[in-house]
Order: sequence, then structure tokens, then C-alpha cells
Amino acid sequence: MIEKVGSTAGRIWDILQQKDELTISQLPKVLKEKDSLVYQALGWLAREGKIEYRTHGNKTVISLVREEVHY
Repeated sequence: MIEKVGSTAGRIWDILQQKDELTISQLPKVLKEKDSLVYQALGWLAREGKIEYRTHGNKTVISLVREEVHY
């Protein structure tokens, strides 16, 4: 299971490189994965300091921290 969480974290990182930001609710749909797996992968990335969370109204938006963005 840990491999699946890690690979999903990598996929999230790749998507955020392309899209700049997404809401938490968009990620499971984009990845075609279960919510619980996506949330675990987000925790992995957050623990490593690779993503940041912001609130826009009632939505939580995820993006890579500036140091992770490769233009």
C-alpha cells in the first residue's frame, strides 16, 4: 500500500507542475483514484513540505510550494 500512496503522491506532484493548482475535490477525479488514497498522498506531500493549502471561499486549493515549481 505504501508504494501506491507514494506513486499517487508523484502523480499529484506531476499534475500540479502542469496545472498550478487544483481543489482537493478535483484531485480524485483527475487521478481516477479513491478519495482516501488521494488524501494519504496529499499528507505525504504535505509532510515533505512540497505542497501548500489555501482556502478560497469554501474550497481548499492545493499547489506546489514555490521551490518545487519547475518552469
